[in-house]
Amino acid sequence: MAEARGALPGWVSVLGWGLALCCLCGAGPLWSGSHEWKKLILTQHWPPTVCKEVNRCRDSLDYWTIHGLWPDRAEDCNHSWHFNLNEIKDLLRDMKIYWPDVIHPSSNRSQFWKHEWDKHGTCAAQVDALNSERKYFGKSLDLYKQIDLNSVLQKFEIKPSINYYQLADFKDALTRIYGVVPKIQCLMPEQGENVQTIGQIELCFTKEDFHLRNCTEPEEQPSSGQEARLAREASTHGMMVCEDGPIFYPPPKSQH
Repeated sequence: MAEARGALPGWVSVLGWGLALCCLCGAGPLWSGSHEWKKLILTQHWPPTVCKEVNRCRDSLDYWTIHGLWPDRAEDCNHSWHFNLNEIKDLLRDMKIYWPDVIHPSSNRSQFWKHEWDKHGTCAAQVDALNSERKYFGKSLDLYKQIDLNSVLQKFEIKPSINYYQLADFKDALTRIYGVVPKIQCLMPEQGENVQTIGQIELCFTKEDFHLRNCTEPEEQPSSGQEARLAREASTHGMMVCEDGPIFYPPPKSQH
């Protein structure tokens, strides 16, 4: 009994540390080194192409919307940090306009936002400026408005059309305005089609101060595993980096 009584404080101490760690996990972020990342990727998608890809949504929107704000080398960083819609109540008006669930439009669109928070927001939260739901979604909206992709394309007379553009038309216009090279993704031609369809545009930001930067620098080519993961995330089903050549920028169905 004496030994048991002597061992008890140590056991209680271990249990206490375990409980403390569990509480810490629930309250905020705990990361391992495998979740380190270097840049943020603001991904915007074109709703008519998303709808074409899944072939199951309503008349699509006629402006580029947010797909997500993604750390480049990390995902699912804290399974215990659960999404809470109440934390972004003051953002809901803008969220519904600029970050809608294109595929599942309904009054309750929070499942899409929950997915983005769980997979990407919990990793972005390593940065103080993004270390809460309110900060993560608020900053994403700020960057979207700052980039103002819709206005930039219109400025260069790049508008949805049944006539084709060249990929260089998009790249040259965006590089001229932003001073960095964007990553542009397309839906590859299906049977009976002759041209790729533009679907997503990625612009990258520095981790420290949210300045625009090239998405890929020569000295930091992603590994094959990272490249595969980013390719999977970039697409709902089958988008890939666009090939040089003609490109279709489809008008919304409602415009036909």
